[in-house]
Amino acid sequence: MNESTTTADMASCYGIETTEEIFSPGLLIFKDLVQRNLEEMVRIAGAAERLRPHCKTHKTREIVQMQIELGITKHKCATIREAEMLAEIGVEDILLAYQMIGPNIKRLIELIERFPSPRFACLVDDPMALGPLSAAMNRAGKQIGVFMDVDPGMNRTGIDADSDAILLYEMICTSANIEIRGLHWYDGHHRQSDLQQRRAAVDAAWEPFTNLRNQILLSGFDVPAVVAAGTGSFPVLAEKGEPGLELSPGTTTYFDVGYQRTFPDLNLQPALGVLTRVISKRRAGHLTLDIGHKSVAADPPAGSRLFFPEIPDAKEVKHTEEHLVIATNRADEYQLGDTLVALPIHACPTSAAHDFANVISDGSVVDRWEIAARGR
Repeated sequence: MNESTTTADMASCYGIETTEEIFSPGLLIFKDLVQRNLEEMVRIAGAAERLRPHCKTHKTREIVQMQIELGITKHKCATIREAEMLAEIGVEDILLAYQMIGPNIKRLIELIERFPSPRFACLVDDPMALGPLSAAMNRAGKQIGVFMDVDPGMNRTGIDADSDAILLYEMICTSANIEIRGLHWYDGHHRQSDLQQRRAAVDAAWEPFTNLRNQILLSGFDVPAVVAAGTGSFPVLAEKGEPGLELSPGTTTYFDVGYQRTFPDLNLQPALGVLTRVISKRRAGHLTLDIGHKSVAADPPAGSRLFFPEIPDAKEVKHTEEHLVIATNRADEYQLGDTLVALPIHACPTSAAHDFANVISDGSVVDRWEIAARGR
């Protein structure tokens, strides 16, 4: 959906028949749009078994259940609490995409002891992390799967795709109580709006990664799976026939206005919103809303954190902890207590700011879902 379509048609997608019982600021999940996004993710991937979606975006049991009903059995997360939530609802293959350090190793062992059925895995990018992990698992008499995390050029985590990576992979394969699961590659920095430019950037980075995988295979070690893809690289990597490739986009579940503007080639639609009310209108042409930055992602720059489908001309003037002041030519149409649906530019931190969400289907509130894994 391109931006002209957004301006012209989006308002009708986010209408709610009655909002009297919805507290504000209140998180909104548009269930029908989530279902559509999930089905499109499966279509892009080519098959449900090629997906390992990241639950960091939504953190809810019900959306994981929707994914399971589509045949998605492998899942990815970033925190112990998210892994716990996935295990609670019966997910049997869980990748905790984080390197376990310090007390988190003990928490991971406790998780494995509490849920003996799921196949758990985590990331490693350093021998100094592998040693304590292996020793702790050995003492506990448990086993953990490990994906070696490879740096795609984000310079955040991951070992460089060089000879040291081959040595680390060998260490993982030969460490006690460690099961090698393959390679992890999160290239979330590819944000070129032009698909051809993005494809070229993804392919340029992917080549040394696949060279590393091939060298590992030639060294006599197995690479059972490759977990890869951020939102931008998802459709590019989905085109590749790599054996064992598991695509792990997360934001695609809700999508958001930021990604909708950045990736016009993706046929996805924002499915997360926040209901807000007019609580003051003391200045002509301005509305003060109760959607402060405690209730919506504040990592986009001030002035570009929200989109209002009903009033696309709205400009963010001042954003504080509990309030947002907007300027709009339609301010006179709104009275105190009137509601607006705001779509976040960045969905993931927005969902994590709320304890529960109001679930909207066909314009009505049909349920209330706990953001079960928002705690750590």
